[in-house]
Amino acid sequence: MTAAGAAARLAKMRCHPTCAVNSRLSPHTLSRLLASLDAARNDGAFRALLAAFCLAGLMLGAAEAALAREAVWRGAAWGVAALAVVFLGVNTTGLMLMDQACGRPVRDARDAAYDSLRIAPKVLLCLAAIVGTAGVLAALMVGLLTLSRLPQVGPLLLSALVPAGVGLFGGMLLTLIVMVGPLTGPSIWSGLPPARALRKLAGLLRWRLLDTAVLMVGVLGLSALVSACISVVVIGGGQVMALLVPWAAGIEMPPQQLMAGLFGRGLRSLGAEGTPLNTSAAGLAVQTGGGVVFALALVLPALFYLRGCCAVWLALSEPAVEEAQL
Repeated sequence: MTAAGAAARLAKMRCHPTCAVNSRLSPHTLSRLLASLDAARNDGAFRALLAAFCLAGLMLGAAEAALAREAVWRGAAWGVAALAVVFLGVNTTGLMLMDQACGRPVRDARDAAYDSLRIAPKVLLCLAAIVGTAGVLAALMVGLLTLSRLPQVGPLLLSALVPAGVGLFGGMLLTLIVMVGPLTGPSIWSGLPPARALRKLAGLLRWRLLDTAVLMVGVLGLSALVSACISVVVIGGGQVMALLVPWAAGIEMPPQQLMAGLFGRGLRSLGAEGTPLNTSAAGLAVQTGGGVVFALALVLPALFYLRGCCAVWLALSEPAVEEAQL
């Protein structure tokens, strides 16, 4: 194909967004998603996300203890702090995963943490703008529904508002699941300012919502596959250890206590169910080890999911000529 023909084809694709949409589901895009499996090799991102989840878990434990003492405000403060730690940890991890997805040298964890503090307001600003727009549309729909009380035009207006409302609120839910939640962070992690990120997200909503949904289903499928593999390891290995620990280590301990630790449950919840517990130093050590396994099992699927979101954003953002194979 000559240079003039390639330029004409590219101009045609830019004029017809549906042609560009089809190119997003090319084998090159699928290879981008499969490349998300290399997220486990990003040691810095893994450690950052693990540290954030562990610290947030400790804060949630402090919040639970404060609420048990009826210290509501202190418990709420610990809960908000835990959410802030998770938010900053996800941004820190996302920055390093975006570096990996773009083929750039992955920044140091300390630099990523500093950059996370710097871009956190931008991510919140984008989310606030999106939520505000959705709130205005919802308020407009509610206002129109109140007009359906009018005796003359009410029934006719209501017959038109029912399908419009179903489409509006259903579309909002779909957009939240496949676009706002997964792609707002990557849009800022890629280096776009909030205004450009919002325009890009609006363009994806207008022209590429369907292929965005298809790509996110692929990301969720990969994350579910990783979660299933991890569940087999955790449940199978936990059952074996629950049998070996009392016999080999000589610790009298119910199997439920070890399995509960593997799934993030504390001794307080088991005690409330009347399960006999081993609260000795050895029993607490086993419970702590189970908590470590739970943290690892939680971090790995989240790591693959964030890496997949970065891959989807890059696939939807790159010029159509890169995938058209002119």
